[in-house]
Amino acid sequence: MVTIKIINPVINQSAITHQCQELAALVTRHTDGKGNGFHKTAIEQLEFQRESSVYTALKGVCEPILAILVQGKKEALLGEETYCYGAAQYLVVSVDLPLSAFIVEATPEQPYLGFKLNLDPRQLCDLIAQTSVIEGKKNSVRGLFVSTVDIPLLDCALRLTRLLDIPQHIPILAPLIIREIYYRLLMGEQGEAVRQIATSGSNMQRIAEVIKLIKADLTKPMRVEELAGQASMSLSSFHHHFKSVTSMSPLQYQKQLRLLEARRLMLAENSDAANAAYQVGYESQSQFSREYSRMFGAPPMRDIERLRTA
Repeated sequence: MVTIKIINPVINQSAITHQCQELAALVTRHTDGKGNGFHKTAIEQLEFQRESSVYTALKGVCEPILAILVQGKKEALLGEETYCYGAAQYLVVSVDLPLSAFIVEATPEQPYLGFKLNLDPRQLCDLIAQTSVIEGKKNSVRGLFVSTVDIPLLDCALRLTRLLDIPQHIPILAPLIIREIYYRLLMGEQGEAVRQIATSGSNMQRIAEVIKLIKADLTKPMRVEELAGQASMSLSSFHHHFKSVTSMSPLQYQKQLRLLEARRLMLAENSDAANAAYQVGYESQSQFSREYSRMFGAPPMRDIERLRTA
């Protein structure tokens, strides 16, 4: 006789809620008195985020991460797509993507709390080579997804966070737990998307390599035919897969990266608008100002002044 074990969804959800509350208590303790923002930890890949009020984050390029939302609610905007997620959900970004983040639920008494782990595609690749997994579909998948966290993944996050209280064990145990987190992601409901991050020759990996080329020199005029050749794809196939992964065309992607870098130059390095535009590859100041205003809602210097006085 075959026995089928049925997990009570109510009990399962109760356990997830309990684990999430425990993780929230740990993140709260490790961020108390440090203010809002991202806080590095003794584990190199691990950061915590704490925010005590709703706000719109600066737009920026997000590198591959696992972000578990522990308390509060957040929205991420990719192109024209909005991803909403709350406590006991996680977001994975698998390639470098220009994102906007919005904290939509947070108070001083119940701050937004996040667990962020930077992902290393090389470690994923090594793990994939040692696991026997059934190859899924070969179609490109979006380089960002949101899912509900499960008990094994939350347990890994808890054990990794607890290591911060016993730092002498971090060098040995942290890499093992992080490796288990990768394994849990590979075995989870979004395993196909995670697998494509590091599978040699996958469409996502080829697009990720092209993205590196675009980022390496933003001033270089884009020749899409050359990028398609670098990806070993036809022009039409390249356009299709690039948009499937990033939600935008290669030209739109480069434009967003250029404008984000120009904003950083003006904000962090006190560059004027003309110089910032030139440094990211714009030849026309009027075109730069027009596209900047369209993306950030105000002309360059007015936007920077608003950010500095916010």
